[in-house]
Amino acid sequence: MQILKAEGVTKSFGGLNAVNKVDFEASQGEILGLIGPNGAGKTTTFNLVSGALTLDSGVITFNGSKISGRSPNYICRKGIGRTFQIAKNFPGMSVRENAMMGALFGKKGQTRKQAEREVSEILEFVGLGNQEDRHVPDLTLAGQKRVEMARALATKPTLLMLDETMAGLNPTEVEDAMNLVRKIRESGVTIVMIEHVMRAIMSICDRIVVLHHGAKIAEGTPEEISTNSAVIEVYLGKSEYERS
Repeated sequence: MQILKAEGVTKSFGGLNAVNKVDFEASQGEILGLIGPNGAGKTTTFNLVSGALTLDSGVITFNGSKISGRSPNYICRKGIGRTFQIAKNFPGMSVRENAMMGALFGKKGQTRKQAEREVSEILEFVGLGNQEDRHVPDLTLAGQKRVEMARALATKPTLLMLDETMAGLNPTEVEDAMNLVRKIRESGVTIVMIEHVMRAIMSICDRIVVLHHGAKIAEGTPEEISTNSAVIEVYLGKSEYERS
């Protein structure tokens, strides 16, 4: 069943078409990859879906309801969570307090007692159960990215957008992150992810959308994308699986 649909999504900054008439959709329970060279429009697309930016034209619907033009907090409470390319945590707070921000403000009518119980479960789920009292700057980069994922999950999303969750991680941390993404999907959350680590994208995504200069140039399964001549020319190159 379709959960997210973008039709003719367009956003310009001055004379630059950052996203140009892009169409894509995500189905319930799948992992959809969004790839392309730097500057292709990937993060701008995330910002349009999450309400951080407004569309110039086009429409975005979530579970059949139009969300384009709505505020980020409205979209979050409808069930869309997200992380950022550079983790946007609260450095003066503990791991637990960061996750509590999502639990308390991501949903209406949440009591503190309910939020505390849910946050404990989420921190265990993402592998931070034994680090909840630590301050975020004391964690590794991989740990800081998990804090952001925990805060997003604490808003109880049915769709989670991950922006380069694996960037800067070593091979072991990438493998751990891949397993966590799989766990999140298994819990019933649909995932749309931007990623440059091709080993991850090709291993865990059901479908992939490729952007270049703000336009969609290809869409298909990992196998189809890995052999698409246009994608190879502008992005993957001959050794796509060695890209990181």
